[in-house]
Amino acid sequence: MPKKKKKKIPQAETADRHLCYEQSVQCAEAEIDFVTTTFKQLRKRDVRELREDFCGTATVCCDFVARHEDNHAYGVDLDTDVLNWGREHRVNALTSEQALRVSLIEDNVLTAKTPKVDALLAMNFSYWLFKEREDLVNYFKIARESLKDDGIMFLDAFGGYESFQELEEEREIDDDDAGFTYVWDQASFNPINNNMICHISFHFNDGSVMKNAFTYDWRMYTLPEIRDILKDAGFKKSTIYWEGWDEDEEEGNGIYEPAEQGEADPGWVVYITAEK
Repeated sequence: MPKKKKKKIPQAETADRHLCYEQSVQCAEAEIDFVTTTFKQLRKRDVRELREDFCGTATVCCDFVARHEDNHAYGVDLDTDVLNWGREHRVNALTSEQALRVSLIEDNVLTAKTPKVDALLAMNFSYWLFKEREDLVNYFKIARESLKDDGIMFLDAFGGYESFQELEEEREIDDDDAGFTYVWDQASFNPINNNMICHISFHFNDGSVMKNAFTYDWRMYTLPEIRDILKDAGFKKSTIYWEGWDEDEEEGNGIYEPAEQGEADPGWVVYITAEK
């Protein structure tokens, strides 16, 4: 009697969505490079205490504390599961001494209490969940109060004329058998209030799909809106950092510089600093 072939488990059932996210979306190293370099340029000293709101897996916090023995990080998030994942896979990967300098707080960013910090991060467009302008002003006020006197808030934002469309974008992450395709789906957009629903899905090489692994319900804020809201929240100065262009590769070069003039590109991502 011929031996039965063992049924292969679809990759989508065994893949870790948080790892897939980190591989395809997040680069904690580049993010901390920008924060530490920019802070030192502006304040002529090093960042030593950092707070990451909407921290998720706290990969950024862990990267930060691993860089220097005097660095401390506070990560704030409401999601128990994602914080537990971060503790198991990111905090536990640190040395015992480094792990002591990471504090993960399960709480609302509007009510969480931490010591005042040098830098407060709200990245990956996370603050867009505050759909009402007055709610975002309130959050920025609370963030400002969480900073030391010379502290800086760091944000990011995306835009461009394609950001107002309903579309899907795909990007290959790996070419081997364990690879996958990252799919960004701008599923709906309401031009009256700029509310949008976006999904991230992962399509694996064996044909299986982890559909809507992450879903975002946001209001897309434009850069003038963000700067005006930061001003209303009490920040004395905000700066847009625009990515340079690599002519040979015909893509962004990963270098962000202060700018008051941007390009009318179909899609762009910027960093924003808000100085207390």
